[in-house]
Amino acid sequence: MSGWLHVITEGTLGAISIAMLFSLHRLVRGPSLTDRVVALDLFSLQTAAVITVYALWVGQPELVDVALVLAVIGSMGTLVIARYLYSAGKGHR
Repeated sequence: MSGWLHVITEGTLGAISIAMLFSLHRLVRGPSLTDRVVALDLFSLQTAAVITVYALWVGQPELVDVALVLAVIGSMGTLVIARYLYSAGKGHR
């Protein structure tokens, strides 16, 4: 990998890591259950982004498949939880 691409991937990993800390903070602190569900979905998508950038960094395109599966499963889980919260009457104020 060339020097500038190495710097860009390191910077991207750092930026996503900082964003993951904010998402983790919202996941732990709440205040509501819906906020935590959205934070969990965002955290799973950020994890998929980290895996994708890492795959570029180490030159293993097979890891992108793992990131895609994680993103789809995380989003599907969020839809299931949102549907449950809506049917339980807790999804709206």
